Parts: sequence; structure tokens; C-alpha cells
Amino acid sequence: MLNAIWIMFFMIAFICAGYQSFILGDVGIWHSLISASFSSAKSAFEICLNLTGIMCLWLGLLKIAEASGLATLLTKLLQPLFRRIMPDVPDNSPALASIMMNIATNMLGLDNAATPMGIKAMEQLQEINPTPQIASKAQQLFLVINASAVTIIPITILMYRSELGSLNPAAVFIPILLATSVSTLVGFLSIAYVQKLNIFNLVVMGYVGGAVAFIAAIACYFSALPDDIRVLQSTAVGNFILFLFMVSFIFYGFIRKVNVYDKFIKGAKEGFAVAIKIIPYLVAMLVAISVFRASGALDWLVAGIEQLFDCLGINTDFVKALPTAFLKPLSGSGARAMMIETMQRYGADSFTGYVSSVVQGSTETTFYVLALYFGAVGISKVGAALPCALLADLAGIVAAVYFSYIFY
Repeated sequence: MLNAIWIMFFMIAFICAGYQSFILGDVGIWHSLISASFSSAKSAFEICLNLTGIMCLWLGLLKIAEASGLATLLTKLLQPLFRRIMPDVPDNSPALASIMMNIATNMLGLDNAATPMGIKAMEQLQEINPTPQIASKAQQLFLVINASAVTIIPITILMYRSELGSLNPAAVFIPILLATSVSTLVGFLSIAYVQKLNIFNLVVMGYVGGAVAFIAAIACYFSALPDDIRVLQSTAVGNFILFLFMVSFIFYGFIRKVNVYDKFIKGAKEGFAVAIKIIPYLVAMLVAISVFRASGALDWLVAGIEQLFDCLGINTDFVKALPTAFLKPLSGSGARAMMIETMQRYGADSFTGYVSSVVQGSTETTFYVLALYFGAVGISKVGAALPCALLADLAGIVAAVYFSYIFY
């Protein structure tokens, strides 16, 4: 499937550019495509370069957690759940702890911390994968959950809205929480259906119910805070929990008499190797995405959708925010830039800016995550992971627009 999608990006870009060049007379489009190709290839390398330090930091800390037994301790908390949704993964697999920490940091909106943990989890799952070139069921499930993870505290979005002059930057907090919950639920149910998992039992429903109650409690707490305090406190809470992770790993290793420094260095070396390994996969995906965008295909898609809804007599105020929605599964930086550009053009507190912010917080960079995680372990056949993740993205976008109309 990745092969077909990768080819499709280039073919659509070529057809759109050909139309603009030979029919509309815009011969500069070819220069735009080549510039976008070179620029995105350079950007892919820079992303990996910037990721190297973070990878070294977190994989070093995870190595301490493994050596001290903390990873095993954390695994036991979710062992009954994982036993039912990932039956092929042994109960004592260190991948379960990595998955748990990846989900936790994703929920806090801390992407930089979540990525190394996610890659580590994918590597650990690959060790028990009987078909190294094909994603296992556990890897597919993890990818879908990761690509649709609930964002409880959208720290960066609140900060951008504040910087761009929003009088109520935290107004998107509840809509994002609700929309991303819909995305996660759809993603989980779809992959569970494909894999024929028995999720309607007391254990799974108990964990799901507990997660819903926890999210509801967080939503109630933050929604009760004044707007200015909400932004500051949500940022502080996210960073506090992140640093608490770091200190806890080190302290627990110390009391368990582990040479934490040596273990950290060993894990950091692994992080450097992983960062280098994923460069070709990111170059391939980001170049394809950039030429698709530079060809004008994305703009035509948005224009077509606007005309469709207009003909149906449906309000089209949300359509101007759709470029963020379409870019998010393709490029995190592109979607972020589009969200900022949308708020600058229409206003941070405009309906369009509001929808753009909610969409940004409700969906994930699916193709980026897929290339990053599966590329790190050399998987080329991703199975149901991609369609289920894209279905979750679609559900998140629809929910984001729906809740924006309700709350705005």
C-alpha cells in the first residue's frame, strides 16, 4: 500500500503540473516542484538531525528503566488490557512499557518525547515479529493508537493562539479533547474489527471506562480554570510530568543499584543509530508529500470541496480551515504553518482560525509517523495500519468541524 500511495503522490503532482504548464501556461511550476523536492529532502535530513539528540536522551532513559526493572513494573499496570488486545505479545515484553509511556506523553501533547518511546516500542515489537517485512498485528494496532492518540493538553496550540493575539486561547481546549477522543475511539474500533479482537469484555471495557472517566475529570478541571490560568497551568503540568518521568527513571535506577550513567550512554548510542536509519524513509515520504502540495493539487481539492458543499446548500465557513486538515496527516510542520497562516489571515478568534486550531489538535501526522516508526524497523508492508489510521484522521476532522460549530 505504501508503494501505491507513494507513486500516487508523484503521478497526481505530475498531472496537475502538466495541466498548469501546458494548458494554463505556467512553466514555472516545474521549478516549484524541483525546489520543493530538494527543500523537503533537506528538511527530512534536518528533522532526523534534530531528532538525534532527543532520541539519545529518551532511549538512554528507557535503557535505565529496563535495567532497573521499572519498565517491568509499569507493564504490570496494563498487562490485563494488553493481554487481550495484543495477545501475540508476551506479558513480560519491554515493548508494553514503552507503548504505555509513548501514549502517556502523546496525551500531554509532548511529541518530541513520545517519538523516541514509540520507535523503541516498535523495535521491541519487531523482535517478536515472525515476518520482519510485514507489520505484525501488535505493530499495526500500536501504530493506529499512536496515530490517533488522545491529546489531553494541547500545549503548543494554546501557545500559538496566545502569541497570535487570541483573547481566549484556551477556548479550543474542550473541542480538541472531544474530537481527538472520537478519533482515537474510531481508530481503535476499526483496527479491533479488522483483527477480530474481543474487546467487549469486562477487562477491556473497564480500562476504556477508566480512561473516559480520567479524560472527563481532566476536562472538568481545566474548563473550570480562568482562561489565562488554564494556558499557563496546562503548560506547567505537561512539562512537570515530563521531567518527573526523567527524574523517576534515574532515581529508581539509583535505588536499584544500577549504574545509571553507563546504562544511559548505552541507550543513547542506540538512539543515534536509529536516527540515522530512518533518514531514507523520511526523505522518500516528505519529498512525495511536498511535490503533491507544490503542484497545486491540495488547493484544487479544497476548492472542489467548497463548491460541493456550496451546491448542497451547506455552510462553507469551515472549508477555509481544511488545508490544515489535509496537511496534518501528511506533514506536521506543514499543518502547523497552515494553522498559523490561517489565524494570521482570518484572526485567531475567527471561526476559521478556531476550526483550524481544533483540527490541528485532533488529528495526527499519519504518513510521517508511519514512515518514521515502520522505517525504523524496515517494515514495508503495513497491513491495515494505514487505512485504519486514516479513518481515525477522517473521524477526527469531522468531529473537529462538528464540535467547532457547537462550541464557537
